Amino acid sequence: MENFKKYENNPIMGSEETGSLYDVYITRDENRYRMDFSWRTRRSCAVAFSDDGIHWSEPQITLAYDESTGWEDRISRNCVLKIDGLYKMWYTGQARGHSYIGYAESTDGIHFERKSAEPIMMSEFPWERESVMNPCVLFENGEYRMWYSAGETYEPNVLAYATSKDGIHWNKIRFNPIFVCDADNVYEQARIGGCQVIKTENEYYLFYIGYEDIDTARVCLAKSKDGIVQWEKSPLNPIISPDPGQWDGEACYKPSALWNEEENKWMLWYNGRKGNKEFIGYAEFDKKDLF
Repeated sequence: MENFKKYENNPIMGSEETGSLYDVYITRDENRYRMDFSWRTRRSCAVAFSDDGIHWSEPQITLAYDESTGWEDRISRNCVLKIDGLYKMWYTGQARGHSYIGYAESTDGIHFERKSAEPIMMSEFPWERESVMNPCVLFENGEYRMWYSAGETYEPNVLAYATSKDGIHWNKIRFNPIFVCDADNVYEQARIGGCQVIKTENEYYLFYIGYEDIDTARVCLAKSKDGIVQWEKSPLNPIISPDPGQWDGEACYKPSALWNEEENKWMLWYNGRKGNKEFIGYAEFDKKDLF
């Protein structure tokens, strides 16, 4: 069965000089690709731009960590939306063994300023454990919709859902978590996390990380009519797996995908790990209906 095909010259972003780059979020912005991602050595969020999705500009810091806040000794795992000319960022702050979600804004898409001194979301329920992280936000019909990971700090365990009228004050639905691991599938038997949700004409696609164990991860796919309940997992799963001995030979994490209407293909970016190094790779799929 045909599946996503990795680009032959991966990785497309990251090197010994940059150190680990990871957890991408890709959008189209003014006829070019925008990649928001985490820069481990800088403990910050960064951005790069591309005309083709493969060759990228040099990274620029968009939001730096701020130890004075008490919850942002390092920041990472962000998403950025452009709404009415304003760039809005939801990001993960980490300190003291916990993770939180913060919010920032920018007029130019490069220089972001925090709009809240405290987290806009933190763990509240037993199933969220120590951390909420890795927000993915869509803006639909005047409402913000967030899918986020929750659980342990090193790697999360489940996916959850919340809504907001202003992007700052969030209401978590009562029957969270909405998406959990499947013990019958070895590639996600341990936990799941790090998602991107994409709305199509008829349904929502969920690209997510499935963990075989704490160190072994793959990219997986599911779909739902409303993006909340009755998720159907793809028979293609996992859609991206480690290639032993290669740059992504131990784990493939945090997918971000776009449908390219002009070239009739899905474009997917992810971060791969070998040892303690993580870089960003690219893959394609040439059918609009993923399953």
